[in-house]
Amino acid sequence: MNELTLNGQTARFAEGETLLDIASRHGVEIPTLCHDPRLDPAGACRTCLVEVEGERLMTPACARTARGGMVITTENARIDRHRQTLMALYMTDHPHERESEVGSPDLLLDMAARFNAPTDWGWMHPIRDVREDRNPYIDFNAETCIACARCVRYCEEVEGVSAIALVGRGSHTTISTVDEKSLLDTTCELCGGCIDVCPTGAMNEKLPLMRGQKPERKLQKVRSTCNFCGVGCQLDLNVDPEGRDGLGQIVKITSPPPGATTNDGNLCVKGRFAYDFVHHKDRLTHPLVRGSDGALHPTTWDDALQRAADGLMGVAERRGADAVGFVSSSRCTMEENFLVQKMARVLFRANHVHQCAAT
Repeated sequence: MNELTLNGQTARFAEGETLLDIASRHGVEIPTLCHDPRLDPAGACRTCLVEVEGERLMTPACARTARGGMVITTENARIDRHRQTLMALYMTDHPHERESEVGSPDLLLDMAARFNAPTDWGWMHPIRDVREDRNPYIDFNAETCIACARCVRYCEEVEGVSAIALVGRGSHTTISTVDEKSLLDTTCELCGGCIDVCPTGAMNEKLPLMRGQKPERKLQKVRSTCNFCGVGCQLDLNVDPEGRDGLGQIVKITSPPPGATTNDGNLCVKGRFAYDFVHHKDRLTHPLVRGSDGALHPTTWDDALQRAADGLMGVAERRGADAVGFVSSSRCTMEENFLVQKMARVLFRANHVHQCAAT
């Protein structure tokens, strides 16, 4: 492995790693707005500039490939001054008030406060075009967009869809579609990845906004597994503990950080947006068993499972193992489907086991 000097300390790195990769691995935080580890480096936001000894200009850590013998500085007066100036410029046409954060977190406001950016440089109303879209899930607020293109790059590089693009020039640059069509009329799969990668909350989920629910910062995240197929994608339930009169309510679904789970922070339209069934009034909340009157009655899980076991064993005893069949679901995890076939083949000695995804 090669070596360089990072803030006075020797750091090893592999061929092809960027300065940001090396810094992150060694616990050195470098701020970024346009970077996502799933995307090719763009160097667009300029928040990650660092100094390389012997070079007059600072360089973007996200896009600069490391070389042996480099001497890198990530914190000094010059870099701090650059970050303050950059944040101040960003804020000249960006909402200053935290109240503007109605959904996803606005990391630009966090950075401006962290670096003590001047707030007296004046303010102008953003001149990026605002457009309505009739799609049911994704809202775009042009006023908080900083044209970092993370959403556009994610759509192209990760999803391979290219439904959105940077449109316009200069300060008029905004996010749009070809001919300003609705996302419903493009190649968009409504995966919501653009919402996930947006650093300022310009991309948001519509339903929580329409319902006037709490912003993401005020919600509790609970890690769970998506139950719409057997892949087992991990997701974070964003829960309002005070919702539904104190019973708790799922307000939205967000992705775990990239690299943290097997799905790498990616979700499909079902995993991200199809969560209203959890609190639906018609959803069964207790197991039901049929009584002597022929009607279904609530019971305990122990009783329900015992009745199911007795029924299966009774059929096998009366008519033999070949009379018993098992059908599993593609919405179960692979582990659960494995247990179903194991129960069929090992416990009942029956090979009549099927899974709906095979049809």
